[in-house]
Amino acid sequence: MLHIFYLCGMNYFPFTYDEPLFRPPSEAYSLIFQVTIGCSWNKCAFCEMYSTKQFRARAEQDVFGEIDSLSEYAGDIKKVFLGDGNAFVLSHERLNRIMDKLNSVFPKLNRVSAYASSRDILAKTDHELKSLADKGLKFLYVGVESGDDELLTAINKGETYNSTVEALQKARRAGMKLSVMILNGLGGKHYSQQHAINSAKLINEVQPEFLSTLVLSYPHGEKHFTDKFNGKFEPLDTFGLIAEMGLFIGNLELENTVFRSDHASNYLILKGNLNRDKQKLIQQINQVLNDPKNAKLRPEWMRGL
Repeated sequence: MLHIFYLCGMNYFPFTYDEPLFRPPSEAYSLIFQVTIGCSWNKCAFCEMYSTKQFRARAEQDVFGEIDSLSEYAGDIKKVFLGDGNAFVLSHERLNRIMDKLNSVFPKLNRVSAYASSRDILAKTDHELKSLADKGLKFLYVGVESGDDELLTAINKGETYNSTVEALQKARRAGMKLSVMILNGLGGKHYSQQHAINSAKLINEVQPEFLSTLVLSYPHGEKHFTDKFNGKFEPLDTFGLIAEMGLFIGNLELENTVFRSDHASNYLILKGNLNRDKQKLIQQINQVLNDPKNAKLRPEWMRGL
């Protein structure tokens, strides 16, 4: 357990988390409550985020006690992120009680968000999703990783193209906004083309409000991933990763999606609104691929900072 101090307005207050604690970059100024510990799936070949944790839902009275302890800062708290890996796995009834508690203590709260898996969304009815969105739990971060069924099986994601599309469309119909992530380089050279094309196809069906890409990394070494994957993984080099991004973006047909490829893992920083900025982004990629010696890429030592 780690004792952390958060800044709320001009005041400091102590908070205790079960480390490591992960949150999306856009939640940097959100108050975080760990309503669950770890990830309920925790079987994906590429992910080591919660490998040191055994999944559990935290006792409701403990969560409520933390919420009550911050009541004196109620006027400053407008955004809350529910951790850990997929807090949305909690039942509708439990999430509903958490939302009631948050809204009663923090009257200026305008958004609550959480990581979610497709199976978490599909486990809830349309009415349940709508009621949670109406109470403010209306922003979900979903690591789709890929839209290719063969690759999803290889990495043990536990989802399919169809289950993912069904879940994300269901959440959007309920009034929830989505931030969806695709993992660049996930399938190495063997799966690269089908990964890019089928991922774009999935995103086109969903039309999420936000889309981001991260690059596959190896926190425990490449062999560790290869052994978990299928033993035949051949990673993409820097320009192979960028070429895959070009194929992915080239196949996107979006109406109004904010796109970001600026995570620390990315070599080439790309930002825009799709499809409005599609050609500009493709031009940036082509400039790198056509003139690699003069490409302005993030140095290797900066990746992961």
